[in-house]
Amino acid sequence: MSSAMKRKLMAGSAVLIVATAVAVALVMRSDAQGRAGDSNLLARLVSAEAEGEPYQGMVAVAAVMLNRVKDSKFPNTMSGVVFQPGAFESVSNGLIWQRSPSSQAVSAARDALNGYDPTYGCLFFWNPSKPVSGWIWSRSVAVHIGNHVFAR
Repeated sequence: MSSAMKRKLMAGSAVLIVATAVAVALVMRSDAQGRAGDSNLLARLVSAEAEGEPYQGMVAVAAVMLNRVKDSKFPNTMSGVVFQPGAFESVSNGLIWQRSPSSQAVSAARDALNGYDPTYGCLFFWNPSKPVSGWIWSRSVAVHIGNHVFAR
């Protein structure tokens, strides 16, 4: 192999290595932005659905969202779960966008994202003092936290 060919090969390898590093950095940046977006959306939902609840109840609402993302019966993304038609009153009535998440809601979302689940895997929550569809009571209630019931 000529020295000119070796130089081209080495130069080509360097370009490939740089291109690979750039691609990895872009994927990592996109993933970080996705996590930040999920965290913000989760905090907004917690604020809209659980403001005024005890902190553990706020974390529990966030945990239900994450449990749904993991469950094959629900969409597999945070936005898919949050925006599933008819799933959450605060989304249907626009409350999710009418206020910024409180610092407690942000912390609750972060704690749930870090694995804290006071519901032990529940997929549903509701406030029994508000009108709800009768089918929800067919779910197995696991825990009461604040004004919410959490069920599987």
